Amino acid sequence: MQQEFTRADVTLANWRTAPFCRWSFQNVGEIVPSATIAHPTGAPAARPEAPDAVEIDDPATGRRISASEYLKLTSADSFLALKAGKPVASWAAPHSDFDAPHVIFSISKSVTGMLAGIAREDGLLDPEAPVSAYVDLPASCGYADARVRDLLDMTVAIDFDEEYLDADGAFDRYRRAMLWNPVRPDAPPETLEAVLCDLGRGQGKHGERFYYTSPNTDMLGLVIERATGVRFHRYLADRLWRPMGATGAAHVTVDSVGTARAAGGVCVTVSDLARLGQLVLEEGRSADGRQIIPADWVADMRRNGDPQAWRIGNFNDMFDHGRYRSCWYSAGDDHDSFCGVGIHGQWLWVDPEAGVVIAKTASRHEPSDDAATARDIAVLGQIARRL
Repeated sequence: MQQEFTRADVTLANWRTAPFCRWSFQNVGEIVPSATIAHPTGAPAARPEAPDAVEIDDPATGRRISASEYLKLTSADSFLALKAGKPVASWAAPHSDFDAPHVIFSISKSVTGMLAGIAREDGLLDPEAPVSAYVDLPASCGYADARVRDLLDMTVAIDFDEEYLDADGAFDRYRRAMLWNPVRPDAPPETLEAVLCDLGRGQGKHGERFYYTSPNTDMLGLVIERATGVRFHRYLADRLWRPMGATGAAHVTVDSVGTARAAGGVCVTVSDLARLGQLVLEEGRSADGRQIIPADWVADMRRNGDPQAWRIGNFNDMFDHGRYRSCWYSAGDDHDSFCGVGIHGQWLWVDPEAGVVIAKTASRHEPSDDAATARDIAVLGQIARRL
């Protein structure tokens, strides 16, 4: 499919907007500096057929349509479903390269949450320790008296608003520091760490209320780096990505001094994203039987998380009976489903009852759309049950 724009049309100012995002989300390394997690190994595996035979009831249109049609309607780029660990359905948009790494935005948080569990198992990270035990923070910083566990569970009382379309406020400053937005002549360049350390305290106490804000997980990435003494992308490659059997290219965006965007900059293939979901479904054990993520860390993620913190939190309309633990969502449905979610339509959906893992990448025009999210939740649950 021929694009209606050229590479020269894609800039740091427009790469996350339509129509350019259909290309840039699979070519982030050309836009933002990135550190390599993995190079591709071997030829891509054979792909199963598209999920044409799987029908879903689309809550937005009231029609029964195929899963493939749904993917076309919702700006999906790539899709892969596993059943009992085996690929059973795949799909790619005409403009999409199924085997190219795609930015997964905030599913990066779910990756980082599992990496924290590995660091704990390595004896290098204590989730109950204060963030300040690992990162040198000024007393005025909102993270100064928070625990690592508060970062993991999004229960930090921090003064920051997740305003994705902000053009000249705190979120724009944050994105300029991570090199995702153009520099401004009236503002000096900053590192990601400098911006994080400058965030102030919000209302309430740490640990009481779910309050979604991406800087928490970028701070968690810094904590992991300082605790392990290894850069984020290398620790991820050595302790999680290669051991789990990833085969595709992978990278993560970095700031001007090489600090990884642990909250949203990870770029991986849809196949390896599904492989991560399968690893977590298998309680951290890889296909060859090795324990990659500690089993108790996975069990804690799936069983714990404070329902009350979720109920009074700022995402409580996403799942009626949800929880959030170690950077993963529990859907609270009758299949005990859990997931990682990213803006612009990224999903890693795991249904333990059905034994199904679904990975979906997308280039939806809007970064955040509550109706589109609710629609995806309803449909992904249906696909998992009907495969």
